[in-house]
Amino acid sequence: MWTPTEEEKIGVVICSFRGSVAQGLSLEIGETVQILEKCEGWYRGFSTKKPTVKGIFPTNYVHLKKGIVSNSGQYETVVLLEDSIVTEVTSTLQEWAFLWKQLYVKNKVDLFYKLHHVMNELFDLRRQLLSGHLTQDQIRDVKRHITVRLDWGNEHLGLDLVPRKEFEMADAEQISVSDLYKMHLSSRHSVQQSTSQGDSMRHRHGEACRIPIPHHLFLNLKSFTYNTIGEDTDVFFSLFDMREGKQISERFMVKLNKNGGPKNPEKIDRLCALFTDLSNRDMKRDLYIVSHVIRTGRMLLNDSKKGPAHVQYRRPYGCAVLSMSDILQSISELKEEKDFVLKVYTCNNENEWCQIHENIIRKSSTKYTAPSTNYGLIISLQLLRGEMELIRRENPMIFNRGVAVTRKLGFPDVIMPGDIRNDLYLILERGDFERGGKSVQKNIEVTVYVLYADGEILKDCISLGSGEPSVSEHRSFVLYHNNSPRWGEIIKLPIPVDRFRGSHLRFEFRHCSTKDKGEKKLFGFAFTPLMREDGTTLSDESHELYVYKCDENSTFSNQALYLGLPCCKEDFNGCPNIPSSLIFQRSAKEMLWISTQLSSTKLTQNVDLLALLKWKAHPDRLMDILGRLRHVSGEEIVKFLQDILDTLFSILDDNTDKYGPLVFQSLVFIINLLRDSKYYHFRPVMDTYIQKHFAGALAYKELIHCLKWYMDRSAEVIRQDHIQEAMRALEYLFKFIVQSRILYSRATCGMEEDQFRLSIQELFQSIRFVLSLDSRSSETLIFTQAALLNSFPTIFDELLQMFTVQEVAEFVRGTLGSMPSTVHIGQSMDVVKLQSIARTVDSRLFSFPESRRILLPVVLHHIHLHLRQQKELLICSGILSSIFSIIKTSSLETSVQEEVEMMVESLLDVLLQTLLTILSKSQSQEAVRGQRCPQCTAEITGEYVSCLLSLLRQMSEIHYQHLLDNFQSKEELKEFLLKIFCVFRNLMKLSIFPRDWMVMRLLTSNIIVTTAQYLSPALHKNFTEADFDFKVWNSYFSLAVLYINQPSLQLETLTPSKRKKILDKYGDMRVMMAYELFGMWQNLAGENKIHFIPGMIGPFLGVTLVPQNEVRNIMIPIFHDMMDWEQRKNGNFKQVEAELIDKLDSLVSEGKGDENYRELFSLLLLEKIEQETWRETGISFVTSVTRLMERLLDYRDCMKGDETENKKIGCTVNLLNFYKSEINKEEMYIRYIHKLCDMHLQAENYTEAAFTLLLYWELLHWEDRPLREFLHYPTQSEWQRKEGLCRKVIHYFNKGKCWEYGIPLCRELASQYEALYDYQSLSWIRKMEAAYYDNIMEQQRLEPEFFRVGFYGRKFPFFLRNKEFVCRGHDYERLEAFQQRMLGEFPQAIAMQHPNQPDETILQCDAQYLQIYAVTPISENADVLQMDRVPERIKSFYRINNVHRFRYDRPFHKGPKDRDNEFKSLWIERTTLILTRPLPGISRWFEVEKREVVEVSPLENGIYVVENKNHELRTLISQYQHKQLHGNINLLSMCLNGMIDAAVNGGIARYQEAFFDKDYITSHPEDAEKITQLKELMQEQVHILGVGLAVHEKLVHPEMRPLHKKLIDQFQMMRSSLCHGLPGLEKISPACSGASTPRGSILASHSPLSPESIKLVHRHSPLNLLGSIRHSSSSLSSHTSSETGNLVILTDGLVGETSEDMYRMQASPSSSSLSSTHSAPSQMINSAPSSARGSPSLPDKYRHNREMIMLLPPHRDRPSSAMYPTMNENGQPTNFQRALIQQVIGPCKPCSDPNLSVVEKAVPTAPSSWSLDSGTREAMPFLSAHVGSIMVPPVPPRTIPHGHFSMHFDAFHHQISDLPPALPARSLRKSPLHPIPASPTSPHSGLDGSSSTLSGSASSGVSSLSESNFGHSCEPPVHTDTMDSVPSQSWTIDEDVESPYLPVRYSISEPDVLEPMKPPPCRSHSAPSGVNPHHDPPTLPPKPYMGRGEGCIPEEEMRPRPMPRKISQPLLSCKEEQAKVAWEHGIKEE
Repeated sequence: MWTPTEEEKIGVVICSFRGSVAQGLSLEIGETVQILEKCEGWYRGFSTKKPTVKGIFPTNYVHLKKGIVSNSGQYETVVLLEDSIVTEVTSTLQEWAFLWKQLYVKNKVDLFYKLHHVMNELFDLRRQLLSGHLTQDQIRDVKRHITVRLDWGNEHLGLDLVPRKEFEMADAEQISVSDLYKMHLSSRHSVQQSTSQGDSMRHRHGEACRIPIPHHLFLNLKSFTYNTIGEDTDVFFSLFDMREGKQISERFMVKLNKNGGPKNPEKIDRLCALFTDLSNRDMKRDLYIVSHVIRTGRMLLNDSKKGPAHVQYRRPYGCAVLSMSDILQSISELKEEKDFVLKVYTCNNENEWCQIHENIIRKSSTKYTAPSTNYGLIISLQLLRGEMELIRRENPMIFNRGVAVTRKLGFPDVIMPGDIRNDLYLILERGDFERGGKSVQKNIEVTVYVLYADGEILKDCISLGSGEPSVSEHRSFVLYHNNSPRWGEIIKLPIPVDRFRGSHLRFEFRHCSTKDKGEKKLFGFAFTPLMREDGTTLSDESHELYVYKCDENSTFSNQALYLGLPCCKEDFNGCPNIPSSLIFQRSAKEMLWISTQLSSTKLTQNVDLLALLKWKAHPDRLMDILGRLRHVSGEEIVKFLQDILDTLFSILDDNTDKYGPLVFQSLVFIINLLRDSKYYHFRPVMDTYIQKHFAGALAYKELIHCLKWYMDRSAEVIRQDHIQEAMRALEYLFKFIVQSRILYSRATCGMEEDQFRLSIQELFQSIRFVLSLDSRSSETLIFTQAALLNSFPTIFDELLQMFTVQEVAEFVRGTLGSMPSTVHIGQSMDVVKLQSIARTVDSRLFSFPESRRILLPVVLHHIHLHLRQQKELLICSGILSSIFSIIKTSSLETSVQEEVEMMVESLLDVLLQTLLTILSKSQSQEAVRGQRCPQCTAEITGEYVSCLLSLLRQMSEIHYQHLLDNFQSKEELKEFLLKIFCVFRNLMKLSIFPRDWMVMRLLTSNIIVTTAQYLSPALHKNFTEADFDFKVWNSYFSLAVLYINQPSLQLETLTPSKRKKILDKYGDMRVMMAYELFGMWQNLAGENKIHFIPGMIGPFLGVTLVPQNEVRNIMIPIFHDMMDWEQRKNGNFKQVEAELIDKLDSLVSEGKGDENYRELFSLLLLEKIEQETWRETGISFVTSVTRLMERLLDYRDCMKGDETENKKIGCTVNLLNFYKSEINKEEMYIRYIHKLCDMHLQAENYTEAAFTLLLYWELLHWEDRPLREFLHYPTQSEWQRKEGLCRKVIHYFNKGKCWEYGIPLCRELASQYEALYDYQSLSWIRKMEAAYYDNIMEQQRLEPEFFRVGFYGRKFPFFLRNKEFVCRGHDYERLEAFQQRMLGEFPQAIAMQHPNQPDETILQCDAQYLQIYAVTPISENADVLQMDRVPERIKSFYRINNVHRFRYDRPFHKGPKDRDNEFKSLWIERTTLILTRPLPGISRWFEVEKREVVEVSPLENGIYVVENKNHELRTLISQYQHKQLHGNINLLSMCLNGMIDAAVNGGIARYQEAFFDKDYITSHPEDAEKITQLKELMQEQVHILGVGLAVHEKLVHPEMRPLHKKLIDQFQMMRSSLCHGLPGLEKISPACSGASTPRGSILASHSPLSPESIKLVHRHSPLNLLGSIRHSSSSLSSHTSSETGNLVILTDGLVGETSEDMYRMQASPSSSSLSSTHSAPSQMINSAPSSARGSPSLPDKYRHNREMIMLLPPHRDRPSSAMYPTMNENGQPTNFQRALIQQVIGPCKPCSDPNLSVVEKAVPTAPSSWSLDSGTREAMPFLSAHVGSIMVPPVPPRTIPHGHFSMHFDAFHHQISDLPPALPARSLRKSPLHPIPASPTSPHSGLDGSSSTLSGSASSGVSSLSESNFGHSCEPPVHTDTMDSVPSQSWTIDEDVESPYLPVRYSISEPDVLEPMKPPPCRSHSAPSGVNPHHDPPTLPPKPYMGRGEGCIPEEEMRPRPMPRKISQPLLSCKEEQAKVAWEHGIKEE
């Protein structure tokens, strides 16, 4: 049964509970739970973190705490009943916990560890507080430490400042705003000081100053280690002031035995002293702890002969010092003892013993000897603070150890009454004695006695030091053989006061013999009385005493025998007639010097003071004695204060009339002496005397009489010093008057009460008289009045003892009222007057409500005057602050309505005016005139703001009603409203209070909204309808808007706990103000609302964007109202529309608004508009704004995050287009043009930046219309702006290398300059245009690639969602790099693995899908590209620029597939994408507007490929014929080799077989014309090849003849194979025929592979990694066949295939080919079928790719020539090798796939049916063996022209021994990044087509028809560079790659080349006919890097693949390029 709990209400979770039961409540350890019900071991309740979620939890999981229940029942609240500091620590630590972890995440390690330390300290301190074992003082100390740490942590974490009072959080409800402000200041100060804040409020005026806290030094002697003395020792400790050269304390004495332990066994571990009463001034002295060690034993320590053993002498041994300044810091911080070691130094010369400590301090090392060890006296020290009573209570352990209290030699700073002391300190300084006829000097010992008048030796009146008992006699230490000993010993003589008079000191001198007897012989004495005849004691100075001779037989029993003798020189001068004694003769040459210092509260050394105290002995001299009191020193007066006061009042009682004025003056002198800062702390002594010891019952009459007499004379006398002194002493005079009257009343039962009252009233009349005098003419009178005003407030408390509160208040009001009202009496007087008022307000009198009602009007009157004049603002603010503080405190108990009413009437208006003035001046940074310090500071502003808020907070509805009713006219009311609204606005705009003063800011907001609620009815009532006033209403609306937008009120940014606290206390104040605002808007008449359109649209929009739904719901309908009223008035709402759109842009970009707002805006307005007649335009407008918001939110999200440039640019383009096309906001459009341009410039997209600026340029005209200043443009004419823009655009086109776009602009600008005859500018622009033409012809430009990107899914931003784009890639950026970049920009996106269009599920899912593949641009400028004379550089530009249309192809089979020749059924699906804008443009990517799909038949494709290849070859041959290309014929060799090889290996033959077959012709009669066309093209190709070979015959180098022969042989085979199908091929040019070579027998075709055998290929085998360099989409080879075809591997005798070639083959399914592919070597034509699957997702191969771009060094590092010759035995290259390497190997550089990782590129050859060679793994590389290591300099990147490649010979860098081990293979599918499929490419023909794309995959069944490495475009190259003349050059790109190459065999007829190697032959899976293997295959599989290709000839060894880059390799020098045009012209003529 669940029952409500009675006691168990709140608890803390001590073990986490998972809530695994039904209705269980999950709880974490440390959570606070509120308990509602209980049932059998279970509680039901909720966590205070989530009060809405209730559940059950076990009782034993919760520790119960006491709490206070309020609102008992279902909605009860419980507050923990514990110390508020503990609660604060708990909540703060919970808040810090999260932030602390964030510090680690943000890498703020230093603060992380500091905070961790502070949190641990807080845990510990909290534990101590909760323990309940601390004293009150300890609790206070712990709380101080806690608050310092809490404030420090909050400050460093950026949390709110906590205002505190006595360490606890201040409750803002209980104190005034002024006090809260001061607490914030105080807390801020304490945080900055990182110290205790002490009292949170500063001392109020008149508060009694505290007695200075004394310091005490605790010293404990732990041991005297390594004591080698071996005798008893006395150790003395004292404090020594080095600066003054004197000791300031008594001595602490320790007696040690010869073993170093205490002589008294009871004192073990109790050798400690407390040096007391050290003032702050003492602690600043140059203090040292000095220790003197005196031994007691033999005369000489190490000489046993000197004196007998039984005689003991006190002898000096050593000294130690410790500097206090060095250790003070360390012992001040500790609360425990700290150990120190004092080294004991010995004196070198006993004559300087008295100065040894000074010598040690000065480090005069010649005068003392350091000890042999570092050990000595070990002491511990501790510094204590506070009164002795407090020290005794707090440190009982110290006093239990019998600590010796060691006092200062003088008095402490404060001598309290009852503190009786009577000590005489005697310093035995030095003596001067005769030798006495001896050969050596004496060993003199002095014995000191204190004797009473009767000759009795006073017992125990000599103290050598604290810690040891007093003795009756003292024997000094003996200095060896010294007649002028200097002792410097301090002896304390604690003689009783009653025995002081008549006592004297006697000093006896003895010579200590060191002979056997060891006698001590008396030879003289000296004496001195302690008190003189006049009663004064021995003065504090040095005394020179006479020495009288005597001997052991002399008797001192009758001291009268010598007391009559003169003791010193002064004594002798005073009584010269004393007869010389017959018994004692004075030794004329012997003297003793002593000095004394008296510390006594009973005895004095001042004659005048003594005369006053004993005035009755000489009453006739009393006038003189009283007059001389002024000359007595202050120290003597304060010492005998009580006695002097008693004496003065006894004189007054004795004869009032005669001595009254003199006693009054003396009393005034003493009172003013205590005002001196030196004696200020004696005031408590005076207070104690008045309360407890004063007995002058009649004194008040004379004191009042004298005081009145002084005041009445102030108008007459010139010198007023005595009057001013009396005024300053007013406080204590009144204390004496009142206490005297109380004593008198007590004694007489209240007699003469009326006379007393009358006399006081008369005295106040005199006071008013003094204050009312005009002091402007008399400076002395000003000082008198100032003195009176300063003292006046101090008498109130005394008067309250005798009069009622009202009576005293009337006295005070009359006095304050008598002061001149004007503020022109003088600034200093103003200050004094206000200070007097301030102290009046701070006095106890003002705290009584009845007195406040009397005093408040006069106080407010004076403040009002000063505020009106803007004078003394700081003091006035202090007074007001005190008044508000008192009224707030009183308001908690009684009604203060009347007082608040007075303050509102007097102050409110003038406060507002003052604040406006201060705020305006603080903004302009001007100092306020007439002030003593600059007032325009945050402090004074804060003071007055807090005063105003205090007043407004105290005002109730009645006050507001009275205030509003009191205005005489509406004009006055308007002025007041404008003032108060203006002040409120400034408070919010200027942020008067710092950001972390959250308590203050929230309270301010609460007061403002409350005030607004009270004032808004007045606004509505008085200023609507006919009396409408725009200014007041606008001011109100502006205030409301500012208020709601305040940062401190945005609760969404706060932590949940903080938000809850604010909502519980104040509610959401934004909602309150929003309701007020909406209500006031509704109260406005419709025609008046028009005044606020469009002005208030922006501000109201800002309010609706506040993320608070209720505020939005309230405010959004106002826009409908505005639209409605503008529609009524103007027939449209254009103003609302324009302003809303303008402001929306700026507000959203500031971070306001969200998706929720967009929906709410649309929903609320559409709902309202539905009912209107203008609904259509309204709905259109709202829809438009909603769509704008979508784009703005996207834009903002991109801009504020760490988004990539692409996203930002895309967002900006989207928004820019919207502004132009949909809402036609030209200004916003232009703004975003410039934002977009800046982004492009930042990303270095100069071409796009130019196109962007061009948009603005197009808006301008060549006119002289003036344009205003806008953005960064100055005021200028439209022509000037357009010209400036034009120049900038041209400049950006130049930087982007798009000179073709810049040239028309140059012309446009030139025509303008020409029209204006500005020839200078015209010349400049024409030169620039010419330079651009030069740049086009000379400078290298890289061709970018283009990628199609699809963004699918709802998670993409609005502007990308479910759209496809074509993107222009960056320079050198290939598909994989682009794909990785896109995935980096959208890390959540999933890469789609196919190119098919996505279905609806993907489009609508909450995810991100990316689909990326490469596309080929379709040039719009076909005519330019087909013109023969246009250089390739120009054509290249038109191919890739201004492109609207892009294409990608997908191969597929239609109908049954022919396994022998799959070309018969292989079709191409060609997709064309049409963009919204051409690329390049204002963005690097544009959206696809339209898709077109067509199908291309196999025959059409073949025609297209052959036609293009013919054109390419014809162009190249033409260039060589006309010597356009000369010198190097590599391009021609490669082109011919590629085409002939392809044909021989089945390229054209496959077409012939497929399309010239009778069956095909019969079944496709419609293709007859196309077949004929193909035949003609094939015939044409054979003829072109013939011409090419003829040209090659003429130009070929003699050493390259073998290559030419090979080409001839293969051409014959090609022609004969095509002969039967194409008649006429026999008639080939004779130039082409050549002798047959042995090579003919090597060529063979391979048996076809079955599909099964292909499927068996391991995916890690080299075949799986085949690739080729691709150049365009026309290469059929990369995309064909899902059927299995023949794998044809043809080799010739020139160059054998290595295993590396196998790496370029890929037997994987075509759909997996996602990356770019590799090039095969030029000597290999390969063909491999794919597995039987129909997915057409092969990579797109189009003409202008970047797969050959290599990461090469900068241009300047490129060598002019680099060749890699094969050396002969002499180390020299043969001519043949030199030429061959230059012409064949040099330019043939296979490049690897960048999409493969290094691991994927180094795949070991697996033994399989596909392994072409496994027999050469042990062969030594030929080139490495002979050439060694040739270092090749790196070469910069460049684009390789079509058909021009360079072999990668970086293996020459290192010996074979440096070869790294092969890396494990990894297929593409193992890549960590899911590859995105490349676009399906377009297979056109088996021939090497003009597209020049090499095989991208071994899966291509017709790769034999693809272009070989030599088969590239024979057109001029696209790009040029400085290496025009070195086309055959080779270079390396990875210097780190070590890869040895096997030599390349060029001809079978050169066996000598291969002899050094004798490699084993290769075995092939399918051996070519006519070639037999020489050796059996090896038993072991080859090493990956030793394997070679099929064909028995070793080729270059496999090595790691370099990263490819597209290189533009120029073929023409600049001059050749320029000469080309003329040459082409000659061709045409021929």
